[in-house]
Order: sequence, then structure tokens, then C-alpha cells
Amino acid sequence: MAEDLDNQIDQDFSPLLRVYKSGRVERLLCTEVLPPSTDPSTGVSSKDLLIDPTTGLSVRLYLPAGHPNPDPNLPLLIYFHGGAFCIGSPSCPTYHNYLNALVAKSNITAVSVAYRRAPEHPLPVAYDDSWAVLRWAANLADFKRVFLAGDSAGANIAHQMAMMAGNENSDLGMKIKGMALIHSYFWGRDALEGESKDPKFREEKERMWRFVCPSTTEGTDDVWANPLREPVKRLARLGCQKVMVWVAEKDVFRTRGIAYCEALKKSGWNGDVKLGEHKGQGHVFHLLNPQCQQALEFLEDFRGFLG
Repeated sequence: MAEDLDNQIDQDFSPLLRVYKSGRVERLLCTEVLPPSTDPSTGVSSKDLLIDPTTGLSVRLYLPAGHPNPDPNLPLLIYFHGGAFCIGSPSCPTYHNYLNALVAKSNITAVSVAYRRAPEHPLPVAYDDSWAVLRWAANLADFKRVFLAGDSAGANIAHQMAMMAGNENSDLGMKIKGMALIHSYFWGRDALEGESKDPKFREEKERMWRFVCPSTTEGTDDVWANPLREPVKRLARLGCQKVMVWVAEKDVFRTRGIAYCEALKKSGWNGDVKLGEHKGQGHVFHLLNPQCQQALEFLEDFRGFLG
């Protein structure tokens, strides 16, 4: 009987993952793992560091060639991977290879966060883990330039971290210079102008959010999913000096990214926000096809933001 339950699908979120009636979770994407290493083509070295033995929280640390230890004179990038809060990791080839390339191109130190994922660890665990990493990084070295960045769900996390850092009661002990949001996973119950109104599509987005955040009372209108739900002036506390938001023309989250930019400008936030658009491209195209011309151009743009 137990074997039968182990093969009977309870919830299907293909192509991301499936959950079986026994509770078994089968992830369908980003399951391959690459060990930390020294990349022979760039000289970038990486190593995995355990942050919390109790929870297993860890990071993958990337150091550019010629820097055997974190150098506070270099920028520090804290990166949050995407994957709808339920797939992906710093060790999957998609992210490991991209961080290698970004570190080599930008001559930075990078920390890629292995936050715990839903459904085994539903939200807000990913936020709690990510904040723990920020606190750990504040003691890693006295970095003068610290940046947050992420794609998709990771961009959502980066935003939440910047909001927490800007809280007047924050004891982070580290100034954040900038934040880069790439194809941000922001949503809301009601469609914005230019956004799909297809009820089945929106129901699926709602179902996904309730899957990764089962404690929700508002669904995708939770402020975690929809940073525009609360008064715009709340964004004024964002704890960084500059923000770059990148959207993709064919991405379902495009409208939300643009609206986030506009809201930030109107909030009274004392910082600089810019919007960039990847024409003709879809969600996280730069990770799916990192050698295409537009992805290479974006890598250069990303490097420029971290300068």
C-alpha cells in the first residue's frame, strides 16, 4: 500500500515538480549537482560553507582568480537563485556556471544562497534562511560595496531582504549599496493592465503560491507575493542606495517588474532606480541560453551595475 502511495501523484506542478500521496517530492528540473571547484578557464574558485549545522543552511562562496580569501576591497554579491521557491540550488549547473562567469567578468566575491525550499520548507523559511546568510556575510569581512541580486523567485527574496535591511529596527550591521532584480517573481490576484486575464492561468499562479506558502491568508495578494499591495510609501524604507530592475518582453512577470519600478519612484525612496528590458526574450533566457548574444550583453550590463 505504501508503495502504491509512493507512485500516486497528489499534486502536479510539471515541469517543476510533482508531489506524491506518500509525501515524496520529485523535482523535475535543476536536479544535477556540480561540486565546488576551481574553474580552469577563469580561475574562479568556489567552496561550500555550512552556515547553520542545525538547519543545514549553506552557501557557495565564489572567489575571483588571485584572491584565495574574501577581499573587502572587492564588491560582494549575495545571490538568490530562482525556481519558484521549490527547485534550483547554487550547485546545479545553471547557477554554478553562471556565477562562475559573473565573478570572472566582474572581479567580485559572490555568495550564492542555498536556502531551504518548499514544499518541505514552505515560506517564510527561504526568507529566514536568506536573512541568516546576510547576517553571516556582515561578519565575513568589512565589505565596502555589498549588492543583492536574484532571478525570478530569487529576485523576490532579494527585495524582501532589502526591505528587512531598511527596517528601522534592523541590526544587520552591513550597508547594501545596490540590488539587481532579474525577471522578478511578483504577482497579485487582480490583473494589471497589460497582464493576462485568463482565469485558468491566474488560478494556476494562485495555486502555485499557496503551494509554496500554505500559511497564506491572502494568496497572491500577500505582500510577499505582491509588494504593491500595501501603500506605495512602504517601499520608501528599501534598504539600499540603487536598484536595477530587468524585465523580459515575453515574460509573464514583465508588467509587475515595470509596476514595481514606478511604485518605487513614487514612494519617496531616496535612491536611484532604473529599468532595463530584454527585447524578444522570455523568462530567465540568460540562464537557459547563456551564450546567446543578448545573454552575453546582459552579463556585461550586470557587471556594470556591480562596478
